[in-house]
Amino acid sequence: MIGVAALVLVVLLAFNGRSDETPEQAVPSESESADLLVRDDSPRLAEGEEAVFVEFLDFECEACLSLYPVIENLREEYDGRVTFVVRYMPLHGNSLNAALAAEAAAEQGEFEAMYQRLFDTAEEWGHQESSQRNVFFGYAKELGLDMDAFTAAYDDPTTLERIEQSRKDGQALGITGTPTFFLDGERLQPQSVSDLEEAFDDALQG
Repeated sequence: MIGVAALVLVVLLAFNGRSDETPEQAVPSESESADLLVRDDSPRLAEGEEAVFVEFLDFECEACLSLYPVIENLREEYDGRVTFVVRYMPLHGNSLNAALAAEAAAEQGEFEAMYQRLFDTAEEWGHQESSQRNVFFGYAKELGLDMDAFTAAYDDPTTLERIEQSRKDGQALGITGTPTFFLDGERLQPQSVSDLEEAFDDALQG
């Protein structure tokens, strides 16, 4: 179990102090929501057979960064049982570039590695006024990616289109901030790590 007091406090602060918001949108019907939540090209951190967990995130969002270790622990705890899907909701200056780097890495089967590198180093590159493109390319090189292929994918307009589609899907779902979670199509509003664990356990027992 994840019941660590320090993490609980981090989560409470992250959710209660959430400031990364987009204008509120009308919420679509249940059937429309299912289509918007996960697309065929949505990146997966893990595949599971019993439930689907979706996180709309911004790599530069402080709340997302605070919850990153919690999500990693959940992935370990529910390995093989829950599919973890990432959707993008870039709200900051370099978060779009970070998402492009993640998508470009995914083209070489290294989405998870880039996802982790971006969060592990977020305090170094986040909230900078200048573009961090060169930093992200440095991460790709460190990960041993084919740099010609990475560059081509990063600069490919279709890569940007996938990220923009994710943003539009989130807005259509009425998402007003990051991170926002869904489990088996139901939006979660946890106030603690225990709330997340309980939601997972309930879904897997259902």
